[in-house]
Amino acid sequence: MTGPAHPSLRELAARGIPFALIARDGATVEILTGDVVDVELLADIPLTDSAGVSREVLALVPFRQVRERGFACHDDGAPLRCLVVSEHTSVPREVALADLPSAPVPLTDAGFDIADEAYAEIVRTVIADEIGRGEGANFVIRRDFTAGVEADAATAALTWFRALLEYERGAYWTFAIVTPGHVAVGASPEAHVSAQGGVVTMNPISGTFRHPAGGATAETLTEFLESTKETEELFMVVDEELKMMSAVCSDGGRITGPHLKEMSRLTHTEYVLRGRSRLDPRDILRETMFAPTVTGSPMQNACTVITRHEQTPRGYYSGVAALFTPRADAAPGGQSHDLDAPILIRTAYLEDGRLRVPVGATLVRHSDPYGEVGETHGKAAGVLGAIGAIARDLAAEPLEAIDEDAPAAEPLPLADDPAIAALLASRNGRLASFWLEPQGGDDGPFRGRGALVVDAEDRFTTMLAHQLRHLGLDARIVPWSAVTDAEIDEAELVVSGPGPGDPRDPASPRMIRMREVVARRRASGRPLLAVCLSHQILADSLGIELAPLAAPHQGLQKTVDVFGEPASIGFYNTFTARVPVGTTHRGETEIAADADTGDVYALRGPGYASVQGHLESILSRDGMVTLERLVAAALEPIGS
Repeated sequence: MTGPAHPSLRELAARGIPFALIARDGATVEILTGDVVDVELLADIPLTDSAGVSREVLALVPFRQVRERGFACHDDGAPLRCLVVSEHTSVPREVALADLPSAPVPLTDAGFDIADEAYAEIVRTVIADEIGRGEGANFVIRRDFTAGVEADAATAALTWFRALLEYERGAYWTFAIVTPGHVAVGASPEAHVSAQGGVVTMNPISGTFRHPAGGATAETLTEFLESTKETEELFMVVDEELKMMSAVCSDGGRITGPHLKEMSRLTHTEYVLRGRSRLDPRDILRETMFAPTVTGSPMQNACTVITRHEQTPRGYYSGVAALFTPRADAAPGGQSHDLDAPILIRTAYLEDGRLRVPVGATLVRHSDPYGEVGETHGKAAGVLGAIGAIARDLAAEPLEAIDEDAPAAEPLPLADDPAIAALLASRNGRLASFWLEPQGGDDGPFRGRGALVVDAEDRFTTMLAHQLRHLGLDARIVPWSAVTDAEIDEAELVVSGPGPGDPRDPASPRMIRMREVVARRRASGRPLLAVCLSHQILADSLGIELAPLAAPHQGLQKTVDVFGEPASIGFYNTFTARVPVGTTHRGETEIAADADTGDVYALRGPGYASVQGHLESILSRDGMVTLERLVAAALEPIGS
């Protein structure tokens, strides 16, 4: 509810009550007070009272909630903390700045918990042992800047919030959340997910440009925007978030952008994804835990890799702050609440007198270990510089020197530079129009036919199923661990999906089961389409050699020959099937392979077809037409 008056912000610290301050529109600061309730599951977030009346709730969702999706984590017991809002007021930004404390908060014993060289070694290990073994395309590994704080926690929170409000720019949310025993203060640049009136929006941000001394210029930014590493890093996280969008939105999601996210010390690149959903916002939040920009991809394996290489729990880092607001126009069966949930990054935590600022770098096959060390320093500096823990780039004008009648001077956005705008727009020339344009209906050429999609722990299957539906198929996804032999036998078309790892691993239960799926379907002679990992398993069953690539193809776009037609396809593989150069057949199986290396891109034979690339990826400009060709090949009656 909205109260008629606001409490003094300085008094909030003295009153000892739970509260939150949120700045998200650039003009006002929202003040939320209420009672704190800790719950176990997202479904338990108390959106209604005992009488069934809707209420507003601000939830701090820790990283450990990934357990709800069956993913691994260091479980620190961080609570899913809910501030059940009793009062929600707001004040102008200028009033808040004048009311908040500004005296610096002294820090002691400050520094990173992991030394630079040790972090660089972690980067090398992840690239070699995880990305190099096919465990995923990218992973985010964090380190923490820590320091002692002797000031009152609530006063420190108000002071830091004021500093972020004054010195940081470009944040999606600037916030302070003070609850018993815990403080979170941050300026998050990234909206993870929102649901407003049935429209779901996600905002993947990736690629980090650290401003040089004196600030960013069009010339220095151009070099960053032309970086292959930074461009592919963004494309990979868009792919990963489209997997989530396809799981929660009936229309799969459409992307717009790219845009620049300009902040005080950093500039990022971003896309915006939108789709429509009727799911409960708590379910939307569960299905989108958590952003690949702070975990990696594929998501489930990224959590396992994080657990291997981060020695301590994440707490709330990479979780979300989720504000659920009742809808006055909620229709029966529709969403009762809107959801606004930024990612908990660029955030300072204070607990038991200790400040912690977690930061991470996205590690990809091109990563330079010392470059990633520098990225963590840059991200930490964005928060630490704003709150005065380290020197700021520029001194802000004192409040009394500001001419209130004059508009605030804002730096000219670099995105307005015509050359920068053209460079950003050119990125979309590499992407699949299917995800950039309004998508048609599901009356495709295979209308009335069915497909069972077996998920091997890569939710690319949600995008793949969405595309299959647009081809007219009634597609249903089943996890590898749950699919039954009867389902495999009865499905009209089985699509055996992609997944991380070494297809040759004899001890992996997942690999054993996926080999059984492919073998059982081949033995039956019924239609089978195999993708990526399953393509490799199919090739192995045909006696074709499997081998690791010299350099992983994670997020790589290539134009390859697929049975006489060139196709621009996105690849996410570390292993490949390989035949002697020039081989076009193996028994009844037709082979599409690289003319120089013999790497197999596609197979087709009686009742089956396969592809190494991800036709559903945004990197697959020819994905839909190639998918239609391969589905048609698999469904073609044997002997016709």
